[in-house]
Amino acid sequence: MILVNFRGRKIEFPRRPLIMGIININDDSFSGDGTLDPSTALKTAKQKIEEGADIIDIGAESARTNRSPISVEEEIQRLSTFLEKWKNDFFDKIKPRDNLQIFPPILSVNTWRYEVAEFAIQNGCELLNDMGGASDLKNVGLCVESGCAYLLMHIIGLPKQNHSHIHHNEILDTLMNFFSEKIQTLNQQGLSSEQIILDPGIGFAKQPQDDIKICAFFSHLKKLKRPILLPLSRKGFIGRALNSEEAKLRDPGTIGAIVATSCHGAHLFRVHNVKATWQTLKTLSLFLNWENC
Repeated sequence: MILVNFRGRKIEFPRRPLIMGIININDDSFSGDGTLDPSTALKTAKQKIEEGADIIDIGAESARTNRSPISVEEEIQRLSTFLEKWKNDFFDKIKPRDNLQIFPPILSVNTWRYEVAEFAIQNGCELLNDMGGASDLKNVGLCVESGCAYLLMHIIGLPKQNHSHIHHNEILDTLMNFFSEKIQTLNQQGLSSEQIILDPGIGFAKQPQDDIKICAFFSHLKKLKRPILLPLSRKGFIGRALNSEEAKLRDPGTIGAIVATSCHGAHLFRVHNVKATWQTLKTLSLFLNWENC
């Protein structure tokens, strides 16, 4: 059994994989589904919850390296209205899709800046999706103090910098070494292992063959005894397989990758298309015994 503590809410694995629905409160998402309008973002979040999302992951700045960074102040401002509305009777007219959905859903913030993470956690976030790979241990301290869960992403260098030139001799060994060292560091900072989720960082500082190998053999990472999130949705390696430049057209390929990795015990999926993902996992539950994954 693997236990994850989301600010006092404890979830046990094995179980049906959790679905993390992406909400881009920005105008430069690679998948073209971002918005700067808080009302639209909230409406989209409600829709994803009704479709079966267990986690809502909000991000005010795209990780794309061909876009200039925004300021800390602007990132906080983009998040503020959403977070305020989330706290106030947001779930009154929403019902869970089935009895396995986490409800109310966990609120996650996707950032790497300490000030933004601090603001989001003060306003109710239960998971810090740190795309900085624990480069700033002050972010970890926020989770130690608040009890938030921490999503540790593999990355080389800092976000918003191009690392597409990076090559790995053996990506699985790279990930094992990175996560082993980082988990030890996080524990030394006072963060419980029960608060840690791992993200292999598909599409970041990796070649397409690395991403494919991670998906094919990611169960190797289960030796670390922490939940593994796979951010497969509409990624470049799927686009190459489908010969599709437009990210929104990659959902069928995304579902194929989710099916394959579900069979090997993935714990969480970060996706754009929650409806299709929920339907896929619901159908897979007819054939898979999640308890043995």
